[in-house]
Amino acid sequence: MPVYLFWGDDEFRLQKAVRALIERVLDPTWKSFNLDKVENGSSTESLVQGLNQAVTPPFGQGDRLVWLVDPPLSGQESSVFLTELERTLAVLPATSHLLFTYEGKPDGRSKIAKLLQQQGVVEEFALAPPWKTDLIRNAVRQSARQMKLPMTDAALDLLAEAVGNDTRQLYSELEKLKLYGTQSDGSVRTVDPAMVVALVGTTQQSSLELANWVRQGLPDKALGLVEDLLRHNEPPLRISATLIKQFRTWLWVKLMQASGERDERAIAKAAEIANPKRVYFLSQDVKALSCAQLQQTLVILMELEAALKQGQEAKGTLQTKVIELCRACQPPRSV
Repeated sequence: MPVYLFWGDDEFRLQKAVRALIERVLDPTWKSFNLDKVENGSSTESLVQGLNQAVTPPFGQGDRLVWLVDPPLSGQESSVFLTELERTLAVLPATSHLLFTYEGKPDGRSKIAKLLQQQGVVEEFALAPPWKTDLIRNAVRQSARQMKLPMTDAALDLLAEAVGNDTRQLYSELEKLKLYGTQSDGSVRTVDPAMVVALVGTTQQSSLELANWVRQGLPDKALGLVEDLLRHNEPPLRISATLIKQFRTWLWVKLMQASGERDERAIAKAAEIANPKRVYFLSQDVKALSCAQLQQTLVILMELEAALKQGQEAKGTLQTKVIELCRACQPPRSV
């Protein structure tokens, strides 16, 4: 049955999948006649009308696609919609496709979600958490393979650090690297670290440098770097995400060592560090810091992220929280 459920907070990949589906099932000449999109917040009547369109034969060549964005899963409206959806699925022709998209994970308790999961093709497009470097690296590797772009392991690591979990930037950088590496005969050079350094923005690395200045309790240098990052249009939430990822990793290393663990592989697994050899250097980073200090930094960073997501003024908020972070990382004063 041609029913699809796409969900997740990775808007870029989700929209890319939607475009691919549209290109696959619709004839370009008849697209304006056979594509119907019902936006989030539409009335029940509009949703039901969309379902009615789905059982209507397509015009001309190709199939029909009805795209429903965030239809309700609970409440009185959802009960009416569920009844109509069950009726529609029972008579949905093979030439019609129903697509449901949700920004977040649909509530599994919802009858509508259960019905779609049972009868539809479900695809998840969730962003990898910024601190899960192994997932980000795998995403970079998979995307490079899809684009038939050969890369060395070192180049993959560097690109993963540069883009983080921003898939829109990832695809943009991969396209840039592929264009640069395409030879006159059509072959593509293997991407090495030098190419990544030359062509890809290094703001992620600068954010990691910011984490190091904060860790050392040096507000002057940290604030100067914040100014530079914002001047280069680095998104404040990406700065925040990088800091959270780095301080979370430092805290895990410190906690594991404080508990008596000495096996670098065990520490790396708990802290989600891809290369266990990094554990030694990370432990040296936080040698002068206590677990309590690192825990306090995460509290401050959570406050920073919440403030930015609530729309507070970015520059002042970042500066204030960076000062607080530096103070939290400074050694206690002797009396």
